Amino acid sequence: MALHLREQEMSLRDIAKRLVITTGAKKGQHPSPATVMRMLREHGGHAAAITAPQ
Repeated sequence: MALHLREQEMSLRDIAKRLVITTGAKKGQHPSPATVMRMLREHGGHAAAITAPQ
């Protein structure tokens, strides 16, 4: 979902407001913009590692 919202050029703050944590101690709360940025960065790193030629 965060990737889809980022493709629509939404800010990290706006994305964080739309997302809701579904499990764990913070269930029902919104993630911080820093957490959203970290998730997007980690996803981008995994995608680059998968598609990088060896």
